[in-house]
Amino acid sequence: MSSSANTQVLDIRHDSAAGRFQAEVQGQRCVADYRLLPGQADTGTTMVFHHTGVPATLAGQGIAAKLVSHALTHARNHGWRVQPACSYVRAYMRRHPETHDLLN
Repeated sequence: MSSSANTQVLDIRHDSAAGRFQAEVQGQRCVADYRLLPGQADTGTTMVFHHTGVPATLAGQGIAAKLVSHALTHARNHGWRVQPACSYVRAYMRRHPETHDLLN
């Protein structure tokens, strides 16, 4: 296993009951938490990201970016809109214009 998550393929798991995408890295849990808001007929479901967390000892390895990228792909595949209530997800989406069409 690589010591850097930048080159490591993360095993990202989706726990839909908990509203969480998560990966275990070096025995520590990294998460992107969300909740779904049912929409009206014209707006559809919105995925509200409210927390992204990576332990400080794993910071700077691109783990949060991989979690968020995976979660946004999931939202896109389901036709959901995204509301980035989490500051990290807001910053990620600002840096990745290809995700702007998901914004609610």
